[in-house]
Amino acid sequence: LLGLLLFALTVHWVVGRMQPQLSGGALVFAGAVCALVPALLWLVIFYVQDHAEPEPKRYVLGTFLAGGALALLVSTPLLGDVFQLQNWLPSASWPVQLLGYVLIGGFVQEYCKYAAVRYTVYRSPEYDERVDGIVYGAAAGLGFAAVLNMQYVLGNNGVRLDMGVVRITVTALAHASFAGVMGYFLGRAKFERMGKAWLPGGLCLAAVLNGVVTFVLSLVSHRGLDYVPLNRLAVAGALALLVFAVLLYLIARLNAQDRAAERRGA
Repeated sequence: LLGLLLFALTVHWVVGRMQPQLSGGALVFAGAVCALVPALLWLVIFYVQDHAEPEPKRYVLGTFLAGGALALLVSTPLLGDVFQLQNWLPSASWPVQLLGYVLIGGFVQEYCKYAAVRYTVYRSPEYDERVDGIVYGAAAGLGFAAVLNMQYVLGNNGVRLDMGVVRITVTALAHASFAGVMGYFLGRAKFERMGKAWLPGGLCLAAVLNGVVTFVLSLVSHRGLDYVPLNRLAVAGALALLVFAVLLYLIARLNAQDRAAERRGA
């Protein structure tokens, strides 16, 4: 998390001080690098938590790619072309914005990340621990975030990097956190009898977190008519720190329970 925050702040400071004159392909390339670095950092952070029995890297990468594919082929067309959120949601009243971010944006995005795990690696023999749900969920969320960030970069012919890196980092932080929450529910669902409401409840929780945070960030990113990107980074960083701390606690707890079960079995 600190690495991600330092990455964003460093790029913001360097570009603000040096003001490099990038354009065309150079600007797009620089923006693409900024889009991928946060996703890769988060992927490493979550991957190393499963130190007892690390998942095969090809499975983690495959889930990352599945999340990205669903972002590109499902989420983007639904939200942009079918629901057209960008055309009416920003100008709606705040209750309508909140409901829209949760019930449309939150559920579509979180279901895509859920599907990237549930219908791929979930039934694999390599998915053999409850903590694996968090690892694979985070991988799917980071693939999802990487595609969103690439679309943002390419759609703006690169970006003004000191501003764009803030949004890019926020997107990676948020999607990693919410996907990790959904992954926890998936991990327990595979190995425990959690009841029929367990997975829908996890999806609802992730969608509400997604929608509420997106709504809050849309408010704190502006002060009058001035864009204040560091407000967005601060709020998202605080949220990610809180959710990530909870996930670390859950990972440690699941690992301890699994080790205790193995000792009893031995």
